[in-house]
Amino acid sequence: MQIWVDADACPKAIKEILFRVAERTSIIITLVANQYLSVPSSLYIQLLQVSAGYDVADNEIVKRLSVGDLVITADIPLASEVIDKGGHVINPRGERYTQENIRARLNVRDFMETLRSSGIHTGGPGALHSRDIQAFANQLDKFLAKVDR
Repeated sequence: MQIWVDADACPKAIKEILFRVAERTSIIITLVANQYLSVPSSLYIQLLQVSAGYDVADNEIVKRLSVGDLVITADIPLASEVIDKGGHVINPRGERYTQENIRARLNVRDFMETLRSSGIHTGGPGALHSRDIQAFANQLDKFLAKVDR
């Protein structure tokens, strides 16, 4: 199993948790971004810089993903593709996307997109709080405890 990170929008606090997990578990973590990101020197942490463009990083993650891999992303369409390909998804706030809940999340996302395109201001996600970071760490630990490595 490998962990892929949709890294352009991933909060620093979440990346730091992932860096510690990589060292502790010897699981390879690959950050995929369309810009250079500073990552610690490690056998288990990689940066894959892709060209700029809409969904280029997302498409690269889906292309390289293997069944059973974990993806860290808040991008719901990407999460849906990952699940369809046999991967697992946790968002940076600690919510796990699954076959059981991803369609509902896509429907809400599409509805909100329709509202925004009609001129209604819907606001974005709130700021990441310490409870979100803790929820992410807990969900990641829970996931890793169930994985056969």
